[in-house]
Amino acid sequence: MSSIIRSALSGSRRLYHPALTAVRAMSASGPTPPFTTLSISQPATHVTHVELHRPDKRNAMNKAFWREMVECFNQIAEDPECRAVVFSGAGKVFTSGIDLMDMASEILQPEGDDTARMAWHVRRIITKYQETFSVIEKCPKPVVVAVHGACVGAGVDLITACDIRLCSQDSWFSVKEVDIGLAADVGTLQRLPSVIGNRSLVNELALTARKMYSDEAKSCGLVSRVLPDKETVLTAAMEIAGEIAARSPVAVQGTKINLIYARDHSVAESLDYMATWNMSMLQTQDLMKSAQAAMEKKTPKDVVFSKL
Repeated sequence: MSSIIRSALSGSRRLYHPALTAVRAMSASGPTPPFTTLSISQPATHVTHVELHRPDKRNAMNKAFWREMVECFNQIAEDPECRAVVFSGAGKVFTSGIDLMDMASEILQPEGDDTARMAWHVRRIITKYQETFSVIEKCPKPVVVAVHGACVGAGVDLITACDIRLCSQDSWFSVKEVDIGLAADVGTLQRLPSVIGNRSLVNELALTARKMYSDEAKSCGLVSRVLPDKETVLTAAMEIAGEIAARSPVAVQGTKINLIYARDHSVAESLDYMATWNMSMLQTQDLMKSAQAAMEKKTPKDVVFSKL
């Protein structure tokens, strides 16, 4: 068994790049029913593309978006055909953040007869909106986000919940909330410190709302790659998703779940959780299938894994 596994590991560098449809065709003509803000497609085997589709509004996040993201990613989490997700934005920018015109009444005029009741109502709203991005993190399928142009405010909350972040050369990022009189409350302040590992830089970005451009985003670790333009960043995201989707879904989803657990727990706790996890997961047929394929000089594309 050990020799088989060593052979599998030595052959793991042979990455599978699936045939992709033309990038310009990846963006649908409009949202996918029943959604009004999201376009959903399957551009490659076992890969789901979720596109924020409000280009005429610079992909601003309206009330429908916050609800539809939860519905969409809950469906993806349960879809046995999906093994990896690409998230992107339609039009000229990734997102301009919250649609203030659409959401102002809910935030600025909360329901309730007195301060306590209004506060409880606002708290319910905030926790509901937090789930919009937490659902990305909770989804066991890895999510690759392709950013182009502006990624403002809630856009930063969104991408920090994703597993792999790529951007185009013209991208820029801004934790914009202090400029509109509030503290970011749906994930940035909680996830960004872990993502870039520089508390001083996080504080600077969150307290000044200044723009961070793509080169700085790469150097600090917010993104792992910078590509020339929207087309190439989306192609790269699809290729990464294809490589992930070609591997054992037991291995991939277990890896994501344990990476997130390890982020939030001590090394000792994470090792114990990992041992408990793999005491059953190592009994999968996927392990032998993958090892056998590596010994036979095959790529992951040649292995047929059962649905999960």
